Amino acid sequence: MVDLQQQTRYEERVARLERLIEISRSLNSTLSKRPLLNRILAAAQELTQTEACSILLVDRKSGKLYFEAATNLPGLGSIVIPMEGSIAGWVVQTGKPLVVPDARDDPRFYHKSDEQSGFTTRSILSTPLIARDNVIGVLQAVNKESGGEFTEEDVELLTVLGNQAAVAVQNALLFQQSDLVAEIVHEMRTPLGSIVAYAELMQRPDATTAQNSQFADIIMHEAERLSDLANRFLDLARLESGRASMAQDPVDLSTVIRMAVNVLIPQADAKQIGVSVDVPATLPSVVGDAQRLHQVMLNLLSNAVKYSRPGDNITVTAMGEEHYLTVSVTDTGPGIPADALPHIFERFYRVSATEGQALGTGLGLTITRQIIEAHRGEITVTSEEGRGTTFTFMLPVEGAQ
Repeated sequence: MVDLQQQTRYEERVARLERLIEISRSLNSTLSKRPLLNRILAAAQELTQTEACSILLVDRKSGKLYFEAATNLPGLGSIVIPMEGSIAGWVVQTGKPLVVPDARDDPRFYHKSDEQSGFTTRSILSTPLIARDNVIGVLQAVNKESGGEFTEEDVELLTVLGNQAAVAVQNALLFQQSDLVAEIVHEMRTPLGSIVAYAELMQRPDATTAQNSQFADIIMHEAERLSDLANRFLDLARLESGRASMAQDPVDLSTVIRMAVNVLIPQADAKQIGVSVDVPATLPSVVGDAQRLHQVMLNLLSNAVKYSRPGDNITVTAMGEEHYLTVSVTDTGPGIPADALPHIFERFYRVSATEGQALGTGLGLTITRQIIEAHRGEITVTSEEGRGTTFTFMLPVEGAQ
């Protein structure tokens, strides 16, 4: 009987090691950060048989840790973990894995993560992510599904996975940075080229005063466009890295919506576009950053105004349900081609049919999606050419898990 149990445990261990090898190979097959992190978390949860897993990365500028991704742990995206006084911080500083059988009794446990997520942490297995001799973050497994304790095999498997994951994450981060820098440089070349060209025209001896005034206006417009692009690029970089500061306050979205509409009304009136608001006076509160959610509404409304024609209408609706609050911005404009819809939230993407009609950075909708997802929400778009477009986002109401 004992031999049979040993044989079974041996076979289970071999199977888990074989699975680890398969997972390690799959991690090297993508340089896309989000799918990569999801694979790592799914693998960690499977190998350790735990209720939840998370990845925290080190912000080298601030020296703090932030949650980059997590499973079954809502609301962690905006939490910054201090290096001192946290389990993850201890792992980063020592570069060693750590098992905490009872998190509540460990003075290093950072209670705010549970308070904000509504999750109850009982035990933690935490291992460093080490790439090129540098600890870039931490991979954590939380609460054994069986209710038991973490074993030496769990530590071994998560440590090996962490070693493989660290290299893959580092490569993905470097690729993301170089890819984003390449894109921003490409986007900046056009306004910079215009500024240089018109500055040269102003220096021509045959340029009239009227022409120089016109050239100066163009240079000013392109410089403002360049500044807007740089600001949005920095905003996106912070959001994608998880370093953007997000408040966690009760937010009355009804007020946020009406304030954003009031800002955009003059632009809509100037284009003879109607704007109507069908929003209850009171809506369930959401937890988040009112300023960022105001930014979301401004982005969606300004897009609707930008691409609508005189005589079109924009309608803003909101509805509160038990767990979610839903907001929609609908316009009767020209709509978005079906082949463009899957790309509409990609950075620097612009619908080809509208190029030249309305100039933008191509980052507004990308930033909008990042903000909504940081609030544990989801944003979608539906459109029909010639009949208009609807952007809809859902946010969990205060207290919903």
